[in-house]
Amino acid sequence: MTTPTQWRPPRALVNRAADAAAVTPASARARAFHAALPGYAPTPLRELDGLARELGVASVALKDESDRLGLPAFKALGASWAVERALAERPQIRTLVAASAGNHGRAVAHEAARRGLRARIFVPSRAAAGRRAAIAAEGAELVVVDGDYELAVEIAAREGRAADAVELADVGASGPARWVIDGYATLFAELDERDLLLVPIGVGSLGAAAARHAAARGARVIGVEPASAACLTAALAAGAPTTVATPGTSMAGLDCALVSAAAWPDLRAGVHGTLTVADAEVHAAMRELAAAGLRIGDCGAAPLAALRALAADPAARALRTAVGLDAGTRVALIATEGATDPDGYARTLA
Repeated sequence: MTTPTQWRPPRALVNRAADAAAVTPASARARAFHAALPGYAPTPLRELDGLARELGVASVALKDESDRLGLPAFKALGASWAVERALAERPQIRTLVAASAGNHGRAVAHEAARRGLRARIFVPSRAAAGRRAAIAAEGAELVVVDGDYELAVEIAAREGRAADAVELADVGASGPARWVIDGYATLFAELDERDLLLVPIGVGSLGAAAARHAAARGARVIGVEPASAACLTAALAAGAPTTVATPGTSMAGLDCALVSAAAWPDLRAGVHGTLTVADAEVHAAMRELAAAGLRIGDCGAAPLAALRALAADPAARALRTAVGLDAGTRVALIATEGATDPDGYARTLA
């Protein structure tokens, strides 16, 4: 494993290398597949009119992924399409293997149960008990790894090499990692016209799908990361994926040390900058959303925390100028999850 870089990321970074024209189109096949699934419906876009007035922009809407295909996060889109593609290539597959901090693993387990397959999910030792229980409740074999998410990824990759298995990775350069990105195109196809998207990054699969969508629509994308796990910020600063230290964050799905190789070309070409946020800022955003009647978890609330920083923090001035945040801007916040760690959510709101 690459030795992590110890560094302090900037609050905001402008990606001077962004060239949206180089970003590839999204997958219409995945959108048609999702539309045919039982229970499919576009997730709602919640208008935050008071916030828009406060920040002096035309509109702010939150894409609420707290109920997607029966799960409390957006991950079912990537997992279901990747399984569809994997089975089309290898019908003999009987076991789905994945590494996860929680949401991706649950989505893979859910899809395995739907198709009558086995699932073996590897999670890092600091995965929340509630997320572990949710994966197990889907019928998966849950394996807790004595280490971080990156170690779970390594072990899952080895397990996925069995003759009747496939690793459903959302990180790396494999076919499944690319199919997961294609699957996320559905989320963005459901959006109305927006000028600026704020998107949680993690390993970058969702960010890559956002970059493709924005390139087609002439929009701009800001990647949102924990200050303690800013792997895309590090990659853009270095010009190549760079492993960073990850001491921990309540934004479990974003606690990633290295961007995905499958996502990196689209991220570099189509993400216009990044903004880092602290756990305390995200907790404040969760409470703000709860007061508005929206039950959104840490990763899902991160874009709201980032938007507030973008609008007001002097350290974000260059990025604010680069993306053209002004009175005419129509903002979309991609709220990727509901309260997927119920105990942690309750503590934050207490």
